[in-house]
Amino acid sequence: MGGMPRPTPSKYRTTNWPEYNAALKQRGSLDVWFDPQMDWFSVPSGRPGRPLRFSDSAIEFCLTLKGLFHLPLRQVTGLAQSLLKMAELDWSVPDYTTLCRRQKT
Repeated sequence: MGGMPRPTPSKYRTTNWPEYNAALKQRGSLDVWFDPQMDWFSVPSGRPGRPLRFSDSAIEFCLTLKGLFHLPLRQVTGLAQSLLKMAELDWSVPDYTTLCRRQKT
């Protein structure tokens, strides 16, 4: 069968090995920044009923950890607590039932 010849694949040559190596190492870096001014706890809404304890930002942070590391909610609370402790922030973490309830919205 005749046809068009396959194109020759491009060959890439790394000439800057130290920079390439540093970039590969950086891909595995896990840096988490917390803004101490962040609204971790919810402000009263003025609506009737029990007020929310944690802000949407706190819930989103925990649910991001859940998605990023494919963790069940109970393990997410432990990971979030350890990250807050390493950041020397004395903030409580939403429990898994709060995360479960709030992830729906």
